[in-house]
Amino acid sequence: MSEPRIGVYVCHCGTNISQTVDIADVCGFSKTLANVALVKEYKYMCSDPGQETIKVDVEKNKLTHIVVSSCSPLMHEGTFRGAVENAGLNEYLFQMANIREHVSWVTEDKIKATEKAKKLIAAAVRRVVKHQPLKPTEVDINPDTVVIGGGIAGIEAALTIANAGKKVYLVEKDSTIGGHMAKFDKTFPTLDCAACILTPKMVSIAQNRNIELMTLSEVEEIKGFVGNFTVKIRKKARYVDEELCTGCGDCEKFCPVKNVPNEFEENLSNKKAIYRAFPQAVPAVYAIDMAYCKRCGVCVKKCGKNAINLDAKDEVLEVRAGNIIVATGYDLYDNKKYLEKYGYNTYENVLTSLEFERYTHASGPTGGKVVKKDGTEPEAVAILHCVGSRDVNANEHCSRICCMQSLKFGHLVKEKVPGAEVYNLYIDIRAFGKGYEEFYKRCIHEDIHFIRGKGAEVIDTALTKDEQGKLIIKVEDTLLGEIRRIPVDMVILSIGMEPSKSASRIASSLSLSRSKDGFFLEKHPKLAPVATATDGIYVAGAAQGPKDIPDTVAQANAAAGAVLSIINKGRVLLESVTSTVESSKCAGCKLCISVCPYQAIEFSDEDKASRIIEAMCKGCGTCVAVCPSGAITQKGYLDGQIFEEIEGILQKV
Repeated sequence: MSEPRIGVYVCHCGTNISQTVDIADVCGFSKTLANVALVKEYKYMCSDPGQETIKVDVEKNKLTHIVVSSCSPLMHEGTFRGAVENAGLNEYLFQMANIREHVSWVTEDKIKATEKAKKLIAAAVRRVVKHQPLKPTEVDINPDTVVIGGGIAGIEAALTIANAGKKVYLVEKDSTIGGHMAKFDKTFPTLDCAACILTPKMVSIAQNRNIELMTLSEVEEIKGFVGNFTVKIRKKARYVDEELCTGCGDCEKFCPVKNVPNEFEENLSNKKAIYRAFPQAVPAVYAIDMAYCKRCGVCVKKCGKNAINLDAKDEVLEVRAGNIIVATGYDLYDNKKYLEKYGYNTYENVLTSLEFERYTHASGPTGGKVVKKDGTEPEAVAILHCVGSRDVNANEHCSRICCMQSLKFGHLVKEKVPGAEVYNLYIDIRAFGKGYEEFYKRCIHEDIHFIRGKGAEVIDTALTKDEQGKLIIKVEDTLLGEIRRIPVDMVILSIGMEPSKSASRIASSLSLSRSKDGFFLEKHPKLAPVATATDGIYVAGAAQGPKDIPDTVAQANAAAGAVLSIINKGRVLLESVTSTVESSKCAGCKLCISVCPYQAIEFSDEDKASRIIEAMCKGCGTCVAVCPSGAITQKGYLDGQIFEEIEGILQKV
């Protein structure tokens, strides 16, 4: 076998690396390393000219292995593997040395930075010699897609894929699609009617032949890998046949059970035991809440289509799909103890943001009127920003909608109660989107009072005559530098977003990671914002993090586009860095099966040993680490390769 000829390339990354690392010194050192045939530096190795340099040099200098010293492999390993493959080498005869995130970005000491860069390059050079050519696995793609969540993100993603001629299973846990947006009256900053925007898309879902809508349904289990997922879905009994129900409403009209809390109306009003969430609900089919139903049979008798079956059972369905989009949305922060200091559930005229949305909606519990519980209009209204957001005692993240929805609320109060005084209590106004700053200025000119300071608490203890019978907001006005007491008749809490309550279960079923704030973790925040670490599974909308409607729709389209790009290929290449089991060494303890986060290991009764399902393996190495008998190895991370890397780190430079 001929001697290896290694090409080493050192990237300046503009000045990200070169301002801290002595590139010339590093290149000079690299030339002294064994098996190094060529050393070059370039300002941006990830650029087209940088990649072309590798291709030309491989052919001209007969290079057999490549080392690129630049940024994180997470950023550009795929880029350089592609360049190596285009040069005619196996893409796995390549190694990256991270001298940006691990060196130049963590120190200002140029001498130490240069020394560490040398060590990392030495480690990469020694390691790459031990690399073996690997061949990726190619699998067929099932063209069907499962979208989990029927809010605006799930609706948009499903329609985009279905309109491209592909089959979509849209799974929604509630009795109707629409999500939170279906409860809104207006959307900021244009003040468009939310229903006018959303309901046509909901109807399109119902009418699209490529979409199979499953409401009152939840994903229970997912098996398989990109291109070949098997999804188990529990479709809860609706007790009303979707095929037979015409939505005439006779069943609801005669139902004697009237005092059922109405979740769609944020429990501000009641519904009957047989109900339709709202008039434009999709599907336009009634459902029965069996927790309240008395099984009197009145609805059964009144239904002219015989669509009601009080003995209906849940169904468990299995569908196959090539890709999955998670669009499970968000919930509002609901820590009761935290909200008590703002008077929520203590004082009757303290509302959450969603409750106020229903107040202003024409079909809401007040018919669109802004009134107190006693039916009179408020003379003064306070809107508190960032309730449950940007707070070390609640959620530290910004929910990204509170500022603008609070401005919208202020405008709507002024519109519906022209004489009312409106106060916006804020930390900072974050008007970051298109048209948002203009809307902020519009609200200022509408004589809305802006107080820079987060509301500390809401009380009803009056100290002056003006405060009698009022709710008192205690706030530190940071512009005036004083504590103020603001007497009002109504308080609206702009409550922040947090992950959907189903997020934990979904994450477990799909082997998805979550960030510190509990939202689903994307593969890369800039380069792969809708992909996840699990191939074939994507996230969209507020499931990935707090965002407004325009950003949610954009991300839903991005996820749909990513899915369509894979479907249109017909086949997909899977990662080659996977684990393997040496059956003769396996003790059959099955410890590897219990720790694998991707369910990629099964036990073979025939071999009496564990077996890796390569198409599902992501090369995380967990099984290798826990195997007590050393029966499992991982391609690309063999002991010999790791030991050589360590030797390179330890050598004197």
